[in-house]
Amino acid sequence: MHRPWNEWVMLLVFGLLALTVADRKLLGQTTLPELAERQSWDDLIERLDSKKSEIDFAQSDGMTALHWAVDHQRADIVKKLLDAGSNPSLGTRYSITPLMIACRQGNSQVAELLVAAGAKVDSRALGDETPLMMSSRQGNASVVELLLSKGAEVDATDRKGQTALMWAAAAGNTDCVKALLDSGADMQKELRSGFTPFYFAARSGHIDTTEYFVKRGMDVNRPMNVQTAGGRFARNQSSALIIAVESGHFELALRLVELGADPNDQRCGFAPLHVLSWVRKPKSGDGFDGDPPPRGSGKISSLAFVRRIVSMGADVNLALASGKPGGKAQLNTRGATPLLLASKTADLPLMKLYVELGADIHAKNADGCTPFLATAGVGTVAVDEEPGTEPEVLDALRYLVSLGAVIDSVDANGDTAMHGAAYRAFPQEIQYLRELGLHSTVWNHPNKFGWSPFDISDGKRPGSVKPNPTVRAALTHSL
Repeated sequence: MHRPWNEWVMLLVFGLLALTVADRKLLGQTTLPELAERQSWDDLIERLDSKKSEIDFAQSDGMTALHWAVDHQRADIVKKLLDAGSNPSLGTRYSITPLMIACRQGNSQVAELLVAAGAKVDSRALGDETPLMMSSRQGNASVVELLLSKGAEVDATDRKGQTALMWAAAAGNTDCVKALLDSGADMQKELRSGFTPFYFAARSGHIDTTEYFVKRGMDVNRPMNVQTAGGRFARNQSSALIIAVESGHFELALRLVELGADPNDQRCGFAPLHVLSWVRKPKSGDGFDGDPPPRGSGKISSLAFVRRIVSMGADVNLALASGKPGGKAQLNTRGATPLLLASKTADLPLMKLYVELGADIHAKNADGCTPFLATAGVGTVAVDEEPGTEPEVLDALRYLVSLGAVIDSVDANGDTAMHGAAYRAFPQEIQYLRELGLHSTVWNHPNKFGWSPFDISDGKRPGSVKPNPTVRAALTHSL
């Protein structure tokens, strides 16, 4: 059925009248947010005077002229837009309000204008982040105080359960931490990961902020309560001291000891000196133990840290009270000393320092594993993922031999140095052990898992089952 011509004319007229601002843009008109984005302020003011009805027009992503004026930190334009009736609480497609932009920038002048115009101080972005959280992370305490004075919820949580105080602590914004605590923020609040604001500050290496929490009553030795499976970011019962050491913040760690932290704290299963072994030489595989070395902070090296913390009471021969093998061939940490763990990574500089400071090279773990056996490779699970290259292992073995290490010891699992060399898959090490006089009558037998060094070379081992003919040939030559 065809419409009469007059109906088509009427439809065209109504369609033109119903054109939106976006439609008129297509006809050549520039919108207010475009002018603001381009910083064409004179044109914006002229357009605003004649087109106030378009004041809150938004671009496709939700940005208005007010958003852009705040983003460009033009307080004069912000005031003019607000005086003209612009809505200070409009959110973009991502729920970002003008006040949030001001808070991220730390612009107190603009924030005051927006709040005075009625901007919602507890608006939420997509991740449930509030203006208070954003300003706390940015670090302008005056903006934080402004929001709090206007009723911002001090302990509001984002989607991850984090509070503004946690954001401020992680960023090391001590003035913001003070403002939040003065307004009643809960510094004991913890996430399922075990992190509190105090631990966030410690992990980030912020000495001043960490000290301030202690000044406000935080127990420097409080242990973490990790409730998440696996403890991806921290071990249960870790202290701020352990977190600082694992993060490479050695100046902070020493300051924590000065503030009363226990230098021999091993509630998480490891004390600071033990932790240092994987901080200096982490595994290369995936997972918690496969993280890269921490960036750390401060001017104190890891070895200088060892000297200082030992002088402050850390026991260089501290045997771990807990720990158990995680599976076949893994090193039992129960009874392990710092030297034993440093030996496992073939960290010769650290080993030498521990010995210089009084470490016992004959101390064994609960399975009877010595530093010599650990250096040889007992406890090695995955080839090419465990720290310690073949030259490093050889140098470390030579050092221990020079100190009188027992080369033919056998641990409670039946592992010998030759088993360790097979675990590491180092043929030159096998040759060196033969040259030392390690006789096949000592090592050519199955351990408690049923593996002889030959079996291990044939792929009977945890991890990747891959025969190594070169290692088998070296073992055959050592018979």
